[in-house]
Amino acid sequence: MKICRFDDNRLGVLQGDAVRDVTAALDVLPTYNTYPLPTVDPLIAHLDKVRGRIDELLPDAPQLALSQVSLLSPVANPGKIIAAPVNYLKHLDEARTDSQIHHQNAILEIQKIGVFLKATSSLCGVSAGVDIQHPDRRNDHEAELVAVIGKTGRNIRREDALSHVAGYCIGLDMTTRGPEERSLRKSIDSYSVVGPWMVTSDELADPASLDFSLWVNGELRQKANTRDLIIDVAGLIEYASSFYSLQPGDLLFTGTPEGVGPVAPGDTIAVEMRGIGRTEVAVRLSPTAG
Repeated sequence: MKICRFDDNRLGVLQGDAVRDVTAALDVLPTYNTYPLPTVDPLIAHLDKVRGRIDELLPDAPQLALSQVSLLSPVANPGKIIAAPVNYLKHLDEARTDSQIHHQNAILEIQKIGVFLKATSSLCGVSAGVDIQHPDRRNDHEAELVAVIGKTGRNIRREDALSHVAGYCIGLDMTTRGPEERSLRKSIDSYSVVGPWMVTSDELADPASLDFSLWVNGELRQKANTRDLIIDVAGLIEYASSFYSLQPGDLLFTGTPEGVGPVAPGDTIAVEMRGIGRTEVAVRLSPTAG
């Protein structure tokens, strides 16, 4: 099932080039009248119940053209956004040889530096686009597979890891180049683009062999397969959960291949990933740019 969020926080299921509006399925979610609020994303935490209600609604659900809706991030409230740096060997070589990428920072193997966290305020859907905050610096695209964590776990064994995934999305881990820590340069508003929808894990059971490509204004920049990940999805879940609990709605950006490059206001980024789909993201100058 391809589940999306669109327009004014409505819930949809993609069928061909149409979105079926199943917002009424959200009625099965619990309501929260007391503080504090839960630390998980309610939709993902109760996805089985929501899907059961979706199945009931689909035959009579209103239909909208995909081209007429504004796609939000499929996950509204991730507790954390986890990202894997330099997780493809050719990108590791690229980062080490390009001074505009490394900025005199030591580029170490992922096995030595581990994963990092991005601010949840950087999250947006594909229709929102990317807002360049620092146009005087190089701002790069990074296409990635994103895994959506579906259930709580700590010290998850590799053989159990994929059972903790609710679904998969296309991700753009945008970055401003510079000497600062990754988590700062990659946490700018709109620099964690996720979508265009979430493909549930029962429809994409093997994330270890997915072709994907990225174009900027029609020019092919990145082309790879997830089989080339240094640490694969299951390994990343095992590793990350050895440091902190993973919870429903957490997003795991799995790393980008070689071919990263700059974008500027006015550009259009297109990403296609087998098993998920294709999407386009506009690049604009942020209204708050200095």
